[in-house]
Formats: sequence, structure tokens, C-alpha cells
Amino acid sequence: MAKKQQRQFVKFAELQCSKLAEINFEPVFKSFRKHYKLVPLEVFSVNPYDTLISTLLSSRTKDEVTFEASKRLFKKAPNLKKLCQLSELEIRNLIYPVGFYKTKAKYLTAIAGLHPAFIPKTRQELMKLPGVGRKTANLVLNRAFGIPAVAVDIHVHRISNLLGWVKTKKPEETEKELIKILPKKYWKDINRLFVSIGRQYTTTKKLVEFLGNEKLI
Repeated sequence: MAKKQQRQFVKFAELQCSKLAEINFEPVFKSFRKHYKLVPLEVFSVNPYDTLISTLLSSRTKDEVTFEASKRLFKKAPNLKKLCQLSELEIRNLIYPVGFYKTKAKYLTAIAGLHPAFIPKTRQELMKLPGVGRKTANLVLNRAFGIPAVAVDIHVHRISNLLGWVKTKKPEETEKELIKILPKKYWKDINRLFVSIGRQYTTTKKLVEFLGNEKLI
């Protein structure tokens, strides 16, 4: 029985390796770099605090709205210590009109109280923070700490499926599959590049046309 299971595992591993060998990721990343346009929130990737707060605010909110709200907040509270000195109402007024601004103000107040001096440096600790999910944690690790992580949002999810890299229904599933097949050297760039392309080509039809013109599908 053990030998049979071992043979099945070897066969499965060989199949996975053959699938991986068939995918040439470089043309996609080369094309996306060529057509890259700055994503507004990338200006906040200088330090962990800016990255965490702006990413948390960005949920269900247009980047342009998040950008302005983040600037207002950072002017009053450039670090966790200063953020801790603001009341929840003050934070709420500063970040309005981001989506769910009342709930996000509660999250920021709680985060400042829990970690008044530093931003956690591991996914597990980041995800313990109020309002911080896996995508936000991965973005902080990637952008602020330089730790390779695959941050999957709707753009990464949609484009990865259109390219045929994955066949998934949810971003969480896409992340798991990409981790299996995507070489680590691409992890730090996939979010910013795919988000930039997704922002430029806002419908599936436009995306398919772009990918076709670039001979990527």
C-alpha cells in the first residue's frame, strides 16, 4: 500500500512539474512592465505604517479617494504614536468618504492601541490586527518589508484566470494556486503590475483584447 501511494505521489508530482514547465511567465511580466502606469497607492509603500493604513482604507474604495483620505490622515498622524492620539471621531472625519469609513475608523483606533510603536512583520501577526485580511497582510509584507508574498485582489484574480494560469472562482483560491506555480522572483511584482493593467482595461472585453494584442492568450 505504501509503495502504491508513493508511486501515485511521484506521478502527481511529475504531472505538476510538467504543467509548470509549460507556462512561460516572463512574456506576461515583460509586457505588463512595458505598459505599467503608476498605481496611486504605491506612493505610500515607503514604510510599513503608510502601507498598512492606506491598504486598509482602500477596501471597497476607489484608489483616488483612498489616496486623498490617506494624505489627510497622514498629515495629522504620520505614525502610530500620533494616530493613537486621535479620537475615533477625528479619524472618521479625516478618512471620509472612503467606503465603510466608520468601521475603518474603529479598526485604526484599535490598531493604534494594540501596536503604538511598530507594525508586525509576519503574516500571522498582521492578520491579528482589526480589519487586516490576507491580501492586506501580503501587501504590507511585500511592499514595506520586502518579504515575497502573493497579494491577490480582483485584478490579479481576473487576469490570472484570463491567462489560463489558474481556474478559480475566488481570490483566496487564486492565491493558493499561484503560490504553487509562480516562481518566487515574480511574487513582489504581480500585484502592482496586474493592478495597473486592470485599472487601465476595466472590462473583461478590454482585457481580452489587450492580452490578445500582446499575444499573451
